[in-house]
Amino acid sequence: MRESRPIIALDFPSLSDVKSFLARFPKKEQLYVKIGMELYYAVGPEVVRYVKGLGHSVFLDLKLHDIPNTVQSAMKVLAELEVDMTNVHAAGGVEMMKAAREGLGEGPRLIAVTQLTSTSEKQMQHFQNIQTSLEESVVHYAKKTAEAGLDGVVCSAQEVKLIKGAIASDFICLTPGIRPAGSAAGDQKRVMTPKDARQIGSDYIVVGRPITQADNPAEAYRTIFEQWQG
Repeated sequence: MRESRPIIALDFPSLSDVKSFLARFPKKEQLYVKIGMELYYAVGPEVVRYVKGLGHSVFLDLKLHDIPNTVQSAMKVLAELEVDMTNVHAAGGVEMMKAAREGLGEGPRLIAVTQLTSTSEKQMQHFQNIQTSLEESVVHYAKKTAEAGLDGVVCSAQEVKLIKGAIASDFICLTPGIRPAGSAAGDQKRVMTPKDARQIGSDYIVVGRPITQADNPAEAYRTIFEQWQG
């Protein structure tokens, strides 16, 4: 189940930035990249088609959260882009997640966001008014995601063992907030190294600035790839 390639977060504002960045990798290197809101809203479907045209895999990270019918219709559109994985917010509910699965079809992976890795327990309790522990909230959302028939969740690496213990070992845990040892945490509250994420059982990891802002992105990627591989 574990994806051998770290997913690179293409957090850029334009297609030209993406082209310049990807050109710094060997042409034969087939990457797995994340296209998030900033880039997708700036460029649109064109960026997905461009990246797929180079032979790379795409995780389209749009975190859909709306009424079931709207999410289902949106997923039908995303399915036409032949993305490899996309996501919704688990907080949208089981019916919304089921509708998303129906709209996307059975080919691409479909996962749900539990709690953002930028969210602390204090923030969750005070702002969302969820009066449990952060871990309990994450596991609850993960169980509802499985109930809806999705493939897995986005979660912090610290929660992987709890989720897999509560659901199944083949339930996908994609973990953002991955930083090589010694890197700054940035705006992530719950972070982990590639080695630790592998040992704890993460299936996919997402790495952004340690690669995209490196002087030599291909070399930085290779280092993280090797740490992830062990």
